[in-house]
Amino acid sequence: MEDSTKHKSQWIRQQALSMGFEAVGFARATHLKEEEPRLKKWLEKGYHGKMGYMENHFEKRVDPRLLMEGCKSVICFMYNYYTSETQDEGVPRISIYAHGRDYHKVIKKKLKVLAKSIEEQFRNFKYRSFVDSAPLLERDWAKRSGLGWIGKNTLLISPQKGSYFFLAEMLVDFELEY
Repeated sequence: MEDSTKHKSQWIRQQALSMGFEAVGFARATHLKEEEPRLKKWLEKGYHGKMGYMENHFEKRVDPRLLMEGCKSVICFMYNYYTSETQDEGVPRISIYAHGRDYHKVIKKKLKVLAKSIEEQFRNFKYRSFVDSAPLLERDWAKRSGLGWIGKNTLLISPQKGSYFFLAEMLVDFELEY
């Protein structure tokens, strides 16, 4: 079983990196016991401002197994958006992450291709993938999967990659090497 999970993890990581993801991490799907009281306090203090949706689906935010029946692993992906291109003077400044195509669509398409590759390589499997589209504490999962730490600026910071990246997740119904 261990060799199988190790092989599967290495294969998935290699596939994702070859598709343009900067880094890939794996975490066991479980209840986020340490993060739950922090989130509850954050919501109670109103730090979510006008983002009322943050109050919805609290239990799902702290346990991905409630988002997908049979979920055993969370695969976390980093996708770099940094560009060295500069914006023209005299035009309104736009955040770097908003340059180019809609990242939700770009990354979601890559995750679908990856899922199809996983299925072809190993077996039929159940999965759900997310790009800012689920009540999932993505930074906490990225941290748990070893992709970095959460900085004072509340962003996930990668020691090798900095913080210019999008996060995406795939929940799967099989074990991986954590």
